[in-house]
Amino acid sequence: MNLEIASIIVSRSIPDWYFVPIFLGFVGISIAGRYWRFFTQWLWGIRGRDWTSLSALVDIVTVVEQTEQGRGQRTTIGYLATLTYFYRNPELQSGDYCRMFDEEADAQDWAASYKGRTVMVHVDPRDPSHSVLRKEEL
Repeated sequence: MNLEIASIIVSRSIPDWYFVPIFLGFVGISIAGRYWRFFTQWLWGIRGRDWTSLSALVDIVTVVEQTEQGRGQRTTIGYLATLTYFYRNPELQSGDYCRMFDEEADAQDWAASYKGRTVMVHVDPRDPSHSVLRKEEL
């Protein structure tokens, strides 16, 4: 009996619209978690556009299947292609540039097209270990 009274009080005291911001918050956190890498890459790209440009060599390229756990099964959500580049300022430093693809073959082709190429990266004048390869520079 007490449980029934408590459920009636709670259901009448909290309006349905109250849960909408909470639901949207959970959705936002889920999306942010999945795309955090791309958001930070974009943010650094904006910050780094006025940094000093240096030549870098794309030496390592990788493609990794990205999955998420569904109800009892793993689902492929895409393929993450990563270009790892190296530059000297004055010591050897490295950085990454990532891009997501729907098809593995597209990711492999894109990554392979940059292997061994020289690209221009922007280096943080305050910390030479931070660099940015901007989409526009590819």
